[in-house]
Amino acid sequence: MEHVESSEGGGRILLETRSVSLSFGALRAVDSVSIHVPENKITLIIGPNGSGKTSLINIISGVYKPDSGSVIYDGLDITGLPPHRVNELGIVRTFQIPQPFLRLTVLENLLISDRGIARTSLLESLSRRWVSKEVEVCEKAYRILKFLNLDRVWDHYAYQLSGGQLKLLELGRALMNGARLIIMDEPIAGILPTLAHTIFGYMRKAVGELGVTIVAVEHRLDIALKYVDLVYAMHRGKVIASGDPDSVVNNPLVIESYLGG
Repeated sequence: MEHVESSEGGGRILLETRSVSLSFGALRAVDSVSIHVPENKITLIIGPNGSGKTSLINIISGVYKPDSGSVIYDGLDITGLPPHRVNELGIVRTFQIPQPFLRLTVLENLLISDRGIARTSLLESLSRRWVSKEVEVCEKAYRILKFLNLDRVWDHYAYQLSGGQLKLLELGRALMNGARLIIMDEPIAGILPTLAHTIFGYMRKAVGELGVTIVAVEHRLDIALKYVDLVYAMHRGKVIASGDPDSVVNNPLVIESYLGG
């Protein structure tokens, strides 16, 4: 398997898009976009509304198939694979509006997110081996809950959680799923600044201590830029700047098209 080194973010490239394009009728939503996502880093995608950010992550996660170009994950061409196959390979998507099972507890939401539990057959569930597996999965869930400081609300129903806790639960479900790459769509949308810093702090902690890689789309640059390693700025379907946070946010094209409105 080919290991590609990043020229911008440093480290081995876990994911890349190669000149991907996508049109909706006459609208060119994504226009020959190439990005490189370094492993064990946080890559941020920014841009004004309609710049193509969400369409790009929909291509990566398998929701859309690009008209042209390719998506390479860990050396494997995953272009056009359906979302469930992309998920099985270790890419997990979270959404701007959290989507847990509201009538299940925090712990139950993590347990059903475990990939091994989801694939358990009826015969396995009736065997002693299942008891051992159940204990193992529960222990994994509690480790993740403690890691995210959600262990004190393990028995709360998801609908009882605050907005910030719901965002952390989404991150926990992705970790429980065994994600190597987590794509997070506006992880701090609607969250108070103090809690927003806390959420990005846990994202940074997951990268540093658990070895995951994160791609995030986020509008609140005053908070997000403090925590990320690499930034791509998009406008009208194209990447107009990329690099470290300071260089991108001070790029004249970004100031004109995004920060300057």
